[in-house]
Amino acid sequence: MKAYEQMPRSIEGLEGAGEWHELKIMMPALRNKRVLDLGCGFGWHCRYAREKQASYVVGVDLSEKMLHKAREKTADPFISYVNMAIEDIAYPDAAFDVVMSSLALHYVKSLKAISKKVYNWLTPGGTFIFSAEHPIFTARHEQDWYYDGNGKRLHWPIDHYQSEDVRETMFLGEKVVKYCRF
Repeated sequence: MKAYEQMPRSIEGLEGAGEWHELKIMMPALRNKRVLDLGCGFGWHCRYAREKQASYVVGVDLSEKMLHKAREKTADPFISYVNMAIEDIAYPDAAFDVVMSSLALHYVKSLKAISKKVYNWLTPGGTFIFSAEHPIFTARHEQDWYYDGNGKRLHWPIDHYQSEDVRETMFLGEKVVKYCRF
């Protein structure tokens, strides 16, 4: 958790997240919308949705430590956080106008099953916005640059780039399971 807290996205919020600028462009108007954030982490997207006047927001994350930080940063009765795996979430049909997920779906075994759930949770004409890790980052167990003796970056090694399968890898010193997809 300490390593995650030192990442630019944890310190600077959405502006420190590389994917945010593209997600923001795709974001619909959120005024009076019901929003679900899958893999909400520290709750940055949840708070952004409320700043844009979403009627209420639900953030879901498997990590209770992440949710603890999200709750510490949130003083809004219209944002709730749920500690649960994305695969285990159940909501009634048409419960949300917008479902978003930033860099979480590569941890989900069945993207097809989640996509079907999201489709059902969305109101007609609703919006599903998501980002996932590029396969180049899931193509090797070690996810880091190779450096020369002087610390200069040489290259980012990859293998099994075109294999769509499960990968055990290290992320911030922790072993995680990711699903490589195209």
